[in-house]
Amino acid sequence: MSSRFYQTIQQVTWIGAFLIAAFAVKTFLQAIPDELYVTAGQEVSYEFDVPVSVVLKEESAEVFDNLTKTSAMEVTPSYTVTCKLFGIFPIKDVEVMLVDEKTVYASGLPIGIYVKTDGVLVLGTSKVTNANGRECYPAQNLVKSGDYIVSVNGEPVYEKEELTQKIDAYGEDREILGIKRNGEYIEVSMTPVESEQGRHLLGIWVRDDLAGVGTMTYHTSEGAFGALGHAVSDGDTGTQMSVSEGWIYETDIVGIKKGENGTPGELSGVIDYGKGHCLGTITENSPLGIQGKLEEELQEMQEDLCYEVCYKQDIRIGTAYIISAVSGEYKKYEIQIESLDYSGNEENKGILFRVTDPELLDLTGGIVQGMSGSPIIQDGKIIGAVTHVFVSDASRGYGIFIEKMLEH
Repeated sequence: MSSRFYQTIQQVTWIGAFLIAAFAVKTFLQAIPDELYVTAGQEVSYEFDVPVSVVLKEESAEVFDNLTKTSAMEVTPSYTVTCKLFGIFPIKDVEVMLVDEKTVYASGLPIGIYVKTDGVLVLGTSKVTNANGRECYPAQNLVKSGDYIVSVNGEPVYEKEELTQKIDAYGEDREILGIKRNGEYIEVSMTPVESEQGRHLLGIWVRDDLAGVGTMTYHTSEGAFGALGHAVSDGDTGTQMSVSEGWIYETDIVGIKKGENGTPGELSGVIDYGKGHCLGTITENSPLGIQGKLEEELQEMQEDLCYEVCYKQDIRIGTAYIISAVSGEYKKYEIQIESLDYSGNEENKGILFRVTDPELLDLTGGIVQGMSGSPIIQDGKIIGAVTHVFVSDASRGYGIFIEKMLEH
């Protein structure tokens, strides 16, 4: 055989080895958390499901000594260790943070969510038929789905009715729209078109509020709460809502649509917007859920039990439970945790689980829209919350680690 043939075999072998190594490194990175949370007096465990050893990073030595010698710490209560593959190759640094023992009340209560946008959300653009019957597209390629209109000719706007009134009032004069796009402020110039009905329009579909049903995950003795485990997003644009203000309300579940192959199920609820039925205010809408403050008289709900927080390194593969009042009463439903992803690439998909409880499978088919935020309990501790369902299999879902929600 020719030397060229042997060179080809050698190249293929090297490529194969490289791909295997790359896959192994990715697997190891997913199996090792970016950070560990350790409560006072708890022994740190570095038992990961991959063959790595752990050494204290040199620049963390002084910090580590201070943490072990004194309880009155003036330094940041954290230090860094390096994980080495087979004790030789450094592959990842892990921050070890010392935290106080934390407890929260696990909820599982279905809630109605209502938010007002920070500006007027653009859903898309459309044609305008002018007074002469001609089709015009005044906003096409100038505004984008997901933009927020915050002003017209320097005058702030907060609601869609306010926006349409200002556009109509300025007539056919060229107008400057102030827009927030991907967190940046820009100005866009366009000219309204007089429609067949005599109104001046820009041909922009907009929204200034959103309502839906979700689940409260936890609340604290101070009255703070967290829910959903993912952001409130617009269903048409898929973008995270920029929220100016919002509230959560009592809601009654009146219907359950079971999930089917390719179609997620959902809860149907009636939200009571009466003042006496408001549960609390929303202060933040983040990729990790909504956070806020409960009404003072609701800060201790009778049904909710207090649970110690369990951090991700102590979660185990196996049996856990979802707390939900989807049936009209608080119940624990059994699930099986199948895998854990510590990589942080998708922060609200760290826990992969399967619903195994016959009652919940019969009631909902598994996980349905509206159950996002349902707390997950294992070994008497709260470990996370439900966030997503598999569209192809309603019995399987994802959860977020509870510490991620509590960061906010």
